[in-house]
Amino acid sequence: TLSFTYESRPMRVVFGAGSLACLEQEVLALGADRALVLSTPEQRDQAQMVADRLGSRAAGVFPRAVMHVPIETAREAREEARRLGADCAIAIGGGSTTGLGKAIAMDSGLPILAIPTTYAGSEMTPIYGITEGGLKKTGRDPRVLPRTVIYDPELTLTLPVALSITSGINAIAHAAEGLLRDSNPVMDLMAEEGIRALAGALPGIRRRADDERARSDALYGAWLCGTVLGSVGMALHHKLCHALGGSFNLPHAEVHTVILPQAIDFNTRAAAQAMARIERALGTTGRASAAAALFDLARDNGGPVALKAIGMKEADLDRAADIVVGSPYWNPRVIGEAQRADIRQLLQNAYDGVRPR
Repeated sequence: TLSFTYESRPMRVVFGAGSLACLEQEVLALGADRALVLSTPEQRDQAQMVADRLGSRAAGVFPRAVMHVPIETAREAREEARRLGADCAIAIGGGSTTGLGKAIAMDSGLPILAIPTTYAGSEMTPIYGITEGGLKKTGRDPRVLPRTVIYDPELTLTLPVALSITSGINAIAHAAEGLLRDSNPVMDLMAEEGIRALAGALPGIRRRADDERARSDALYGAWLCGTVLGSVGMALHHKLCHALGGSFNLPHAEVHTVILPQAIDFNTRAAAQAMARIERALGTTGRASAAAALFDLARDNGGPVALKAIGMKEADLDRAADIVVGSPYWNPRVIGEAQRADIRQLLQNAYDGVRPR
């Protein structure tokens, strides 16, 4: 018989091509009047476009979001919001920008409106991460959950194909790990559907970057997968990615793409039902394991499958293994000092790009 706990999170989602046209009314619905627009330096033009749409309701633009949210950048953004008298923040971009918005919200309580242009999924979670002194610290706080999310597939048409693939597999990782947890029927359905939508969309994006149907399906999948991450939780995969990204400054989505098949392989025997769901979502039941199918999805669509290809040094693998086993973390297969050799082998396989069996 079923036994589970389900808790929904307050969230307003506006989805559809051209939905950015609703921006001003969504800001007003938050009870806000002066928005600070956040972005990375690379997306400054999009941030300025958002500010121009808002006109006098835009307090300013802060285009200095970077990966892994260094605490120094978070402090600068918080001070800028205070200086300009902003009463909300708009984060346009991927996980780095949304993460910066969360850092502002945690300190000031300002409501966040997120406009994702990648498939990172951070906009759907109360999870934050801040890097200080070379270590990325993560946590959960309901204050950082964006109040409103505008998903406009038109804003993703120019996302480079390579980043689309890694960002999409990053999103799949959220749902795959959600299936490993003690979940509930609602999240299991969302996880499987999210993986299915993204796995079907990524080859279409690879073939034609401006395929509107594939872009819409990918963003839909990312929404579902991000919701799973925010509602269920994380396991070894995210632990590894936080350690590698925060401590060795590796690119976020690319790390997720490389690590996911290896982390799933590590957990295969401890989570048979989850593996069956992943294989069904990927359409490989009876043909390839969940881990192998995820590896193939990345490789066949041009994504990286080896840490050495994205800047990791082999000499740092030992330190990475120490970081992972040095702090307790939930996982269906136990992680601790006794498993250090297995974790070290996982990292070696990821470094070399070994396809799981």
